[in-house]
Amino acid sequence: MTRVHVITRDNRALYEECIQQFYRLRYQIFVGERGWDSLRGADGLEIDTYDNEHAIYLLAIDAGRVVGGQRLYPTLLPHMISEVFPHLVQLGIPQAADIFEWTRYFVVKERRTGRTDCRLLAAMQEFCLEKNISEVTAVVEMWWLPRWQQTGFKVRPLGLPQIIEGQPCIAAAIEISAASLEHVRELAGLRGPSLVQQAITSPSAQRVPHAAA
Repeated sequence: MTRVHVITRDNRALYEECIQQFYRLRYQIFVGERGWDSLRGADGLEIDTYDNEHAIYLLAIDAGRVVGGQRLYPTLLPHMISEVFPHLVQLGIPQAADIFEWTRYFVVKERRTGRTDCRLLAAMQEFCLEKNISEVTAVVEMWWLPRWQQTGFKVRPLGLPQIIEGQPCIAAAIEISAASLEHVRELAGLRGPSLVQQAITSPSAQRVPHAAA
């Protein structure tokens, strides 16, 4: 069964293999499929400055295999919009303790027609509600906007679209709300919480098993 696991610096030791899968899949999808040549490297991993102790990963894992993922990062620290894409924001970069940046979202190709996408979107809203995060910001291709609207997300553009890696992209802010969470759950027929949050000090905590070869 696919569950979305919350991974932070506090429990990362339980998920090292899954984190490496996440980096490999990011390379396959963002470089191989989407053609982001600026991320191309020799090791087949996509890792950037923001994959550090402050990153929070929400990974969809099924029997030890990562089938989707996303990353959240505090906007009070230097982050992707403030350091790489400030030119996409016209009216000031949103930065606050309750605003996080949302990046590196993907679902593996064979799961894109199922519920994994909605599980990940619901998990993001659920986690942010639990942590009193009111908004997330992101830089995305324009085709994301109708998808977000379909799932009930309230989106606020932060500037005008510009071409990045050959695609029209936009910086946007997404409101976190119980209504958005319920809408995406209903859309996919999801019931109840989406998140698994293992504490490394918990007696039941155990390393996530490796995917079968």
